[in-house]
Amino acid sequence: MAEKKPEPAPKPQPKPVQKPQPAPRAEPKPAPVERAERPEAPAPKAQPVDDDVAAAIVKFQTGLFEHMGVAATPVVTREGDTYQVVLEGENMGALIGHRGETLDAIQQLTGYAVNRGRGHRVRVHVDAEGYRARREESLNRLARKTAGKVVKYRRNMTLEAMNAYERHVIHTALQDYPGVTTYSTGTDPNRRVVVAFDRGERR
Repeated sequence: MAEKKPEPAPKPQPKPVQKPQPAPRAEPKPAPVERAERPEAPAPKAQPVDDDVAAAIVKFQTGLFEHMGVAATPVVTREGDTYQVVLEGENMGALIGHRGETLDAIQQLTGYAVNRGRGHRVRVHVDAEGYRARREESLNRLARKTAGKVVKYRRNMTLEAMNAYERHVIHTALQDYPGVTTYSTGTDPNRRVVVAFDRGERR
């Protein structure tokens, strides 16, 4: 009886090679939406007033400017008991004058004219082309610069002659400045501010 030959073992089938799958693309994140900032609403402008005081201011200044030969229009607003007068027109430099002297004179004359015979006194503030704000900023810089020198050299310094308003700006600017104190000396129109070195003594 013939022997059966053993059947050859089946050849192992090669495993299918798996192709690497490409990594999924990351979807770009949407850019954050920036919220548009709302611009701050500008402060409402003071509206011109038309009471008896404002009418008196306009009447006086209109006549004054005609006499001076200057074309200017006063625009009057009110803050409490203070009437703010802004002069509008061309060539305002003639009404401002050297260091605001002409503007100060107009303000003083207007105050006298408006308050004549009035029981309740009102204040009149006259400006042109933003001169007052620019002058106040200049005085503040002068005050700080002078105070720095006074502290550094430990000696008093006397500023140029100023009107009452300008002296008040200097005093206010330095009231909390360490190492100095201020006081006024002399008589108008040559009254001046002294910025003094403060040695800790009460004056």
